[in-house]
Amino acid sequence: MMLWRADHRVIWELSQSQYYNTQRQTLILCDCSDSPKGYALLYLLSPSKLRKVQYACIRMNDRHYISSSNYRQIACTLPTPIYMSPHGPCASGSIGPLEFDNAHCFVSDFWPPSVSSWIERCHSWPQPHIVDDVVKHGCHLVPIGHKLGRNEDNEWRISFSQAECKLVYAMNHCQFLTYGLLKLFLKEILNNGLNDDCKLLCSYHMKTVVFWVIQQNIIPHWCAQNPLDCFWVCFKLILKWVHEGVCPNFFIPTNNMFLSKIHGAAQQYSFNRLYELYGRGFAFLLHSPSIRSSIITAIYNPRYPIQKLCTDEHTLISENEFDIELFTEIQRNDSILIYKTPLQTCIMYLQKIERLISAHPMTQYQIIMVQKLTVSILQNLAFILPLHTMSCAFENKLRYRADKISRYMLKIAATFGCISDLLFMAMYYYKTNRYRKALFIIDVVKLKLANPCVMYMYNVDAEKYTEAVGGQSWFTKMRHAVAGDVTLVNMIHYICDLLPEQQYGLENTTFSLSVPLFVLLNMLDILCCRHIDTIRAQTALNDLQTLVHYDRGQLIYRDFKDISWQILGICQQVTGNLQDAWYSYQRSLRQSHLINKIQTATIMRIQDICQLNSLINIFLYISSICI
Repeated sequence: MMLWRADHRVIWELSQSQYYNTQRQTLILCDCSDSPKGYALLYLLSPSKLRKVQYACIRMNDRHYISSSNYRQIACTLPTPIYMSPHGPCASGSIGPLEFDNAHCFVSDFWPPSVSSWIERCHSWPQPHIVDDVVKHGCHLVPIGHKLGRNEDNEWRISFSQAECKLVYAMNHCQFLTYGLLKLFLKEILNNGLNDDCKLLCSYHMKTVVFWVIQQNIIPHWCAQNPLDCFWVCFKLILKWVHEGVCPNFFIPTNNMFLSKIHGAAQQYSFNRLYELYGRGFAFLLHSPSIRSSIITAIYNPRYPIQKLCTDEHTLISENEFDIELFTEIQRNDSILIYKTPLQTCIMYLQKIERLISAHPMTQYQIIMVQKLTVSILQNLAFILPLHTMSCAFENKLRYRADKISRYMLKIAATFGCISDLLFMAMYYYKTNRYRKALFIIDVVKLKLANPCVMYMYNVDAEKYTEAVGGQSWFTKMRHAVAGDVTLVNMIHYICDLLPEQQYGLENTTFSLSVPLFVLLNMLDILCCRHIDTIRAQTALNDLQTLVHYDRGQLIYRDFKDISWQILGICQQVTGNLQDAWYSYQRSLRQSHLINKIQTATIMRIQDICQLNSLINIFLYISSICI
């Protein structure tokens, strides 16, 4: 926020004082004679009644000047309930997660004479009426001096923030998208993980480069079909500026905005970092979570003219890196919303997919995404259909037919899905008391996951992956070398052991339950083996306990720690280890509940264990009396 007093006005020449009532308004004269371009000293022409102005004044050459450093410090010490600290020309603070900058400044109704050349430069952009509007509203002066100036503590910087807002509003859609891409690139790639002192390039540099590229007609056609081309042109201009150590201010080109920060070793470091990204082409944008999903198709579309922007297209990204991004996006978007009538909803989705396929040819990216969505719909239908027939009280023959159809749909889903989709078949066999068949599927999944070429989350052995499935279709890769976490729709009951988590999650407006793959795999192994092989069940329980206790994000995503501890507690409880189960539920409560929201179910399970312990103690007491 920029804050200024309406009764204090800045003028550039003494003749401009005729437009003000000096009895009501305090006038401040800009003195640019001894300051770098874009900076000025503020000379108080008439006394100010404002205390912070009085306290900020210093005396130089028998005149009262307003010191920028004093004014900025006073702004940070104003009596507010929020602690504020200096940040550039601003007083910076935060309210919860909201961060803010307050720039206490002065306003000038006149356009600075030193910037008159900018008006003459605006032939093609911006349009004349926008230029007139910009000039009419003048500028501001913010309390910060040039770091290499002789009066750094007392100088004020001329701010064109209001003018820049009007120029941003004057951009077309593609120009605005390019500006947004540059800001995201800066935040999520170039400056990611750096502290403020190491961030050499800032958002203002990104804005400046877009202004220059637009005004100089470097890009003849700004349209929605070429935002990456536009980004690339701006990126190369930034690279050129850093190489030369000169970033010309858009309004005052002689003001080099790199002069005080990007020079010497810092300049060489910045250039090397940008040139390394330049050598990789557009692929470095895939490391931005905000940009990745929007450009992944465009970058690898064979019709996209990317070769003209990068001499070696193989420097973009390796096959396994691209596959990681692709399959991660597929897993992230593989979700369907189930309404109050799950059966009709799934049928409706299948009809939409049928119309989508028959309507027009799809790209290879759309085909693989639709394939995965179809797999998810068939899996959910397989669990819905038997319940629907049972609720309708059909004859045993019809129930058998529904069971047969469900198993057939799960087999189709396993054929077209990834490795982790086999677990839905294992859950169905466990639910219908076919424990040996469920264990056979579990063993198949374990065998597939033991293959070193398997890609799980971002974990993959690039060499083994390329050797096993390199160059093959995405269908083959997904079926034989890709695994992901399992998402259970809370409206559908898969296994009774997770019913409380699904029901309470639904009450907390969470429509799905996300379970880590290896956690669910061990859980099903334990639940099935406790009926037919107790030794294997104990081995699986030990494996699950080791995984949950010692995993550091390799196999269990941090936001899924709650359900992982919960499932460990469930398995310990069903095997009779109530003390360990109570401890696991307590650990589950202490985890993040942003995604699954199962804390209510956890509390309920803890209460059940306490009641069960009480009953056991009563039984033991009665037994001792009888003896």
